[in-house]
Amino acid sequence: MTLMERDEPMELEEQGWRALATSGETAAAFYQEVLDREVVMLLPGGLSVADRGTAVKSMSGPPWASYELDDMQVRHPAEGTALVTYGVVARRDGSPEYSALMSSLYVRRPAGWRLAFHQQTPR
Repeated sequence: MTLMERDEPMELEEQGWRALATSGETAAAFYQEVLDREVVMLLPGGLSVADRGTAVKSMSGPPWASYELDDMQVRHPAEGTALVTYGVVARRDGSPEYSALMSSLYVRRPAGWRLAFHQQTPR
C-alpha cells in the first residue's frame, strides 16, 4: 500500500465534512458514493443506523456553517481497513456548538475505500 493509498481515508473524511458544510444534497450525493454496501452509524442520543438508505438520508440535513477538525489520525488494524479518528467542533446557523470525538472505519473495495462504520461521541 502506498502512502497516498494510506492517506485516502483521511482525505475522504475531510471531503465528507466539506460536503456536509455545502448542502444537504451535496452531502447525500457524497455519502451515496462513499458508504459501503453495509453500514453502521452510532450517533448521539442513542441513534443507531444500520440501513444504507437511512444513513444517506440522514446526511441530507442542514449544512454545517463552520467546522474544525483536530488530531486526525489513521490506523490500519488489518489489511484493507483504515480507522480514522479525530475531534471536531462544528456549528450550524442558529444552533449551539457541537464538539465530539469521531471514528470512521473504511474498507478497501475494488472501487476504492468505502465507509462501513462511523461513531460520534459528544464531548
